[in-house]
Amino acid sequence: MWIDTHCHLDASEFDADRDAVAAAARSAGVGRIVIPAIGRQNFTAVRELAHRVDGGAYALGIHPLFTPGADERDLDLLRMEIEASLGDPRFVGVGEIGLDYFVDGLDDARQQFFYNGQLQLAREFDLPVICHVRKSQDQVLKGLRRHQIHRGIAHAFNGSFQQAQAYIDQGMHLGFGGNLTFERARQIRRLAEQLPFDALVVETDAPDIAPAWMYRQRNSPEQIPGIGAGLAQLRGMSADATALGTTANALAALPRLALSSA
Repeated sequence: MWIDTHCHLDASEFDADRDAVAAAARSAGVGRIVIPAIGRQNFTAVRELAHRVDGGAYALGIHPLFTPGADERDLDLLRMEIEASLGDPRFVGVGEIGLDYFVDGLDDARQQFFYNGQLQLAREFDLPVICHVRKSQDQVLKGLRRHQIHRGIAHAFNGSFQQAQAYIDQGMHLGFGGNLTFERARQIRRLAEQLPFDALVVETDAPDIAPAWMYRQRNSPEQIPGIGAGLAQLRGMSADATALGTTANALAALPRLALSSA
């Protein structure tokens, strides 16, 4: 079994065939699909979708790219939504949260406000986090340290080996997806090849970050076995061993995934 630890299956790109996409992933051997929220506008949607699809799971959070439209009261709403979800075995953590310094025009103070507020909630409820880390590795890590967060995933990791080790030392796992299938993505491929295997999880970020064989097409969770095969090839492992290992790693990163059967 494979686990897609990051998939925006609720995105509008899947409106025409969402159930078919989930069924195709299931047929391909993807037993779990983690669907992170991006803000108050889809808290209900990701929860309902996670219950509708086989193996669905969800996280609740405010994505840094959506902080311009977020209200400070959204943190209070998120607290209430988390409290209401603690008894739900398909709820796995706080996400997608983090910082983005790649996109121009985002207010740093506003990003930091929502990031730190959500880290406080993760700490209070003893939940793992799913972090958006784009051109912000050191700053995201600083927040994790300040709030003593020791479990979760640095999604789509693309930092240095030193930064990767710092995340691992903090107790975090690192998410790798379609980027590792591009031969020109040398740094990501080196990271995927050389970092401790027990720190790695696989993800699609669908509908984004499609693998090489689907360049500029819509990505989907069905592609996880192919991405996993790419990781296996880089590390000189069998696909079966890679599936077993990354599944165990995902369960370590998001322990609540084990609360409900696939």
